[in-house]
Amino acid sequence: MTDPGNANAGSGAPGSQTLARGLNALQLVAASPTGLTVAQVAQDIGVHRTIAYRLLTTLAQFRFVTKGEDGRYRSAAALAVLGASFDNNVRQLCVPTLRALADELGTTVSLLVAEGDQQVAVAVIVPTNVFYQLSFHEGSRYPLDRGAAGIALLASMPPRPGERDLVNQARQQGWVITHGEIEPNTYGLAVPVRRTPPSPPTCINLISHREDVVIEGRDAVIKAANELSAILR
Repeated sequence: MTDPGNANAGSGAPGSQTLARGLNALQLVAASPTGLTVAQVAQDIGVHRTIAYRLLTTLAQFRFVTKGEDGRYRSAAALAVLGASFDNNVRQLCVPTLRALADELGTTVSLLVAEGDQQVAVAVIVPTNVFYQLSFHEGSRYPLDRGAAGIALLASMPPRPGERDLVNQARQQGWVITHGEIEPNTYGLAVPVRRTPPSPPTCINLISHREDVVIEGRDAVIKAANELSAILR
C-alpha cells in the first residue's frame, strides 16, 4: 500500500525545502496513532533533531500538532478544520452512507477522487461487524489507470486517446470490476459518483478477496453512489 506521505517531499527547490520538510513532518505525525517523538520525526525525514524540533514547534504554534506530557507529538484541532475544508467537507458528508454500505455488505468500502494522474482515498470505511477485512490508509495514492477505482474515475472524464477498453465499458454500464490490479488476488468494484464540475471525479470502491461478495454487492454500491450523487451535487 502507498504511504500517504511523499518520500521525495524534502527534495524540492531550495526555496521550498523548509515547507516541504514541515509538511512531511505533519503527514508523519498525522498518520501515527500513538504520536511521534522529535527523534523519530528527525530520522524519518532525514534531518538533524534540532531542525525537526523547530518544524514541530512551528506546527504546534499553528495548532496542527500538539506535544503531550510523554514528549510525543500528535495531531491537533487545526487539522480537523483543514480537513473539513477539502472539497466542501466531502468526507464527512459521505461517511454515513459509506458506513451503512460497509456494514450491509461486510466488506471495506472507500471514497476516492481524481487528483492529477492519481486516485486518492479520502474515506476508507471498514465494517464494524466483521473481524478481518482488507483495508488501506486514507490519503493513499495510486496511478489513475490502475484498479477499479481509477477506471471509474477515468470513466467520469471525457474520453482520452489510448484509454483502456474497460474505461469506456465503465462509462457505458456505470460500474466496473477488476482483479489483482492494485493488490494481488483482490477484487475491486467501483461505481462513479455523478457530480457537477468543477468538483473532482469521484467514485465508491469496494474491495474483497471474494468475487461473490463483489458481484453480489454491485446493486448496493450503485444505490449508495446514487445517494451520494444527490448529496454532493
